[in-house]
Amino acid sequence: MKTCQDMMKSSELSPGSENVSQNNTRDEENQFESLCHLLDRCFISERQTSNLHEGPNPVVVSAEWLLKLRCCLGAACGMEWFAYAALGIFTAILSFLMDLSVTKLLRAHQWLYANLEGHTSLQFFCWTLYPACLCAVASSFCHNICPSSTGSGIPEVRTMLAGFELPPYLSLTNMFIKFLGLTCTLAAGSTVFLGKVGPFVHISTMVGAYLGKLCTLIQDAAAGQMLVVAAAVGVSSCFGAPVSGVLFSVEVMSSHFALKHYCPCFFSAACGALTFRLLSVWSGDMETLRALFKTNFSTDFPFCPLEILLFAVLGVFCGAVSCCYLFCHRWILRFTKTNQIFIKILTTEKVLYSSMVAFLLATLTFPKSVGQYMASQLTMRQLLTSLLDNSQWSAPPQNTSLQPLLEWSSPGSPVYLPLAVFLLMKMWMLVLACTLPLPAGYFMPAFIYGAALGRLLGEGVAYVTPGQKWDMRLNPGGYALVGAAAFSGAVTHTLSPALLAVELTGQFSHAVPVLLATLLANGVARARQRPSFYDAISITKAPKKTAAMLVLSSSLCHFVDSRHCIFRVSRSSTVSCLLLRRNISQPFSSSSPLLKRILAPCLVLPPRLFEILESPMISCLFMIMWPVCHSCCFA
Repeated sequence: MKTCQDMMKSSELSPGSENVSQNNTRDEENQFESLCHLLDRCFISERQTSNLHEGPNPVVVSAEWLLKLRCCLGAACGMEWFAYAALGIFTAILSFLMDLSVTKLLRAHQWLYANLEGHTSLQFFCWTLYPACLCAVASSFCHNICPSSTGSGIPEVRTMLAGFELPPYLSLTNMFIKFLGLTCTLAAGSTVFLGKVGPFVHISTMVGAYLGKLCTLIQDAAAGQMLVVAAAVGVSSCFGAPVSGVLFSVEVMSSHFALKHYCPCFFSAACGALTFRLLSVWSGDMETLRALFKTNFSTDFPFCPLEILLFAVLGVFCGAVSCCYLFCHRWILRFTKTNQIFIKILTTEKVLYSSMVAFLLATLTFPKSVGQYMASQLTMRQLLTSLLDNSQWSAPPQNTSLQPLLEWSSPGSPVYLPLAVFLLMKMWMLVLACTLPLPAGYFMPAFIYGAALGRLLGEGVAYVTPGQKWDMRLNPGGYALVGAAAFSGAVTHTLSPALLAVELTGQFSHAVPVLLATLLANGVARARQRPSFYDAISITKAPKKTAAMLVLSSSLCHFVDSRHCIFRVSRSSTVSCLLLRRNISQPFSSSSPLLKRILAPCLVLPPRLFEILESPMISCLFMIMWPVCHSCCFA
C-alpha cells in the first residue's frame, strides 16, 4: 500500500502540478501535509491491526476518498463552500419535511373534528385530547430519551458559540428527538400557540456540527465557522427569507459573529431559502417562487401621510405591551425555578404536566365556548394570513372572500371584540405555554400577537373615522404588518423583524412605517425591560458557569475596549507578572480575554463563596464594576 509521501511525490511529477502548486497558499500546503501525515498514521495503524480485524478501516477509507476529492477539486475551489451549500440544502429539506408532516397531522385533526358534528361531547374530547396527547408524546421523548432537547435551543447555541463545549446538545440522538418533538408540538396547532424558529436553529446547528467534523479533515478552521453559519441558516430555512434570517441570527447571537462569517452565512442561507421555496413549488403548495405570506396591498396609495403618526403610536403601544409580556415571562420563569411544587413536577412528572397544560389550553380554545371569540379553528399560518388581509372586516367589499370575517366574527358583536379577546387570552396563555418542557419556538407567536395588535388598531381607526376621503383606502392589514414587526422586535430587542416582515409578505411599500414602528418599540422596550426574551431564557436556563458569559455577550454589557485586551508593559514589569497574566487565561476555551481574566481568580476561591459569585445578580454587578477594578489593579 502506498503511503502519502509516495502520493505526494507522484503528484509533484505529474504534468500540470506546477500550476496548481503556484496557486496554493502556504497555509493550504501545511494543511495538506498535516493531512498526509495523519493518513500515514492511519495506514500504519491499519497494517498493524490487519491480523486482528478483517476488511479495510472505514476511517482510513473515508479519509483517503476525501484526499482524492480534495486533489480533484483543487484547493482553490474551497471545499468548505460545498459544505456550506450542503448545510443550507439539508436544513431546508428537514424544514420542508417537518412542515409537510405538521400539515398532515393538522388536517387529520380537522377532519376528525368535522366528522363528529352534532356530538358536542365527542367534539370536545377530540379537540382537547388530540393536542394533549401530542404534547405528552413530545415531552415523553425529551424526558425519557434526551432531556437536552427541550426548550428553544437558542440559549444552548449561544453558549456553544461563546466557546463552551456542550457535547450532548450536538448529538445525533438530540437532533432526532428534537425533530420529532418539535413536529408533535407544531401539530398541536394554535391551541398551544408555539413556533419552530428557535428549535430549528438548534437542529441546523447540529447538522452544521456534523458537517464541520467532516470538513475538519480538510480545513481545521471550518468546524468553528460551520456552527456560526448554521445558526443563520436555521432562521432562513423556516421562512425562506435569507437576508433577514442572517440579520436576525447576528442580532440574537450578539457578539459571536465576525465579519468573515457574513459571506458564508449569506451563501448558505440563500441555498437553504432557494431549496425551501423550490420544494414548496414542487409539492404544489405554491405556484411559483414567491413570498411565504403573499399579500395584495395597494402600491399606488399604500397609506396616507397622516397615518405615519398612527404607525408611530402603534410602535410605542407595541413596546409598552412587550414590557408587560417580558415582565410576565420573567416572573413565570422565576416562579418555576423557586416554587418547590413546580420544581418537583418539572423534575419527575414532565409528561403529566405537559398534557395537563395542553388540555387546559385546548379547553379554553374550544370553538363552541370561548374559542369562538378568538378564531381558534385557524392554524398558525391561517391566523397570520387572515390578520394580514387587506380588506376592512367592518365593511368588506363584495369581491373579497368572507372566510377571515367568518372566523373572526361572533353573533351580535363587532368585529374588533374577537381581536380584543384574542389579545387578552393569548397573553397569559403564551406565558404559560413557555413553561412546557418540550421543543418549542417563541418568535412566531410573538409575531402573530403583534399582528393582532396592529389589526385591532387598524380596525379601530376604520371604525371611528367613517366617511373620510381616505377611509376607503385605509388598509388594516398594513397596521397588522407594522404591529407584527414592532412587537416581535421589541420582545427580542432586535431590528431584523422589520426586514423579516417585508420579506415574508413581499410588501416593500410599508418598509418605512415598519422600520419606524420597530425602532420606537425597541426604544420603549430597552428603556423599561432588560434583558430581552432570549437573554432572560439564557440566564435562567443555561448552566451557572456560563451565565456570566451569556450576560457579558448580551446587550446588558458593552464596555470592552483595548484596555481589556492589551497588557501594558513598563520598565518595572517582570517576566513572572507577564507569565501570570498569560497563564490565567489558559484553562478557558473562550476567545474573550476579559472573561478569562474575570473568571480565572474564581478557581481558587472557597466553594461556598464561588457559589455566591455564580448567581446572575452578582455576575451582573461584577461585570459592571469590573472596569473600575481593572483600572485600579492593572494600570
